[in-house]
Amino acid sequence: MNSGYLESVIKQFEYYKMLGEKTISQIPEEKLFWQYNEESNSIATIVKHLWGNMLSRWTDFLTSDGEKEWRDRDAEFVLDILDKDEMMAKWNEGWRVFLDALCSLTDEDLTQIIYIRNQGHTVLEAINRQLAHYSYHVGQIVFIGKMCAEQWSSLSIPKGQSTGYNANKFSNPRERQHFTDEYLEAKKREI
Repeated sequence: MNSGYLESVIKQFEYYKMLGEKTISQIPEEKLFWQYNEESNSIATIVKHLWGNMLSRWTDFLTSDGEKEWRDRDAEFVLDILDKDEMMAKWNEGWRVFLDALCSLTDEDLTQIIYIRNQGHTVLEAINRQLAHYSYHVGQIVFIGKMCAEQWSSLSIPKGQSTGYNANKFSNPRERQHFTDEYLEAKKREI
């Protein structure tokens, strides 16, 4: 296959991870546990759900069903995380398990059949399923974060700055580059 798919999709997942982290860094700790109403989830609850999903789906994913017997999905929506440190430990553990699994793959693995709740998926389909799922939840985190932050710093092109941003982009020569490269490089410089 040798399509570059794995490299591209890993960069996309790293990008969404970064968006979540940049959002969380802008929010006072107590706001990580805020819910709009009883039916909505706090950022901490969404993180707990992502963690549970990532551990279940990506632990031994080539040889066992993605819905592990030990997973308690309903408990993921019970907010029992005590503080930001505990929440971030779950965030980091989930992403580590997931990204380590992705990084272990080869192009030949993408056509292998794996199962989630006994439903067969190619590895490629399972990755795409999670790309949609994880970006959906990171989008929720960002949306809640924008409501809860005392001072919001844009995660993309700030409002009213598209013209200048585009002028800068078009002033450079054309090059082949993944759209996340500039964001991920900026994050590396921050560390």
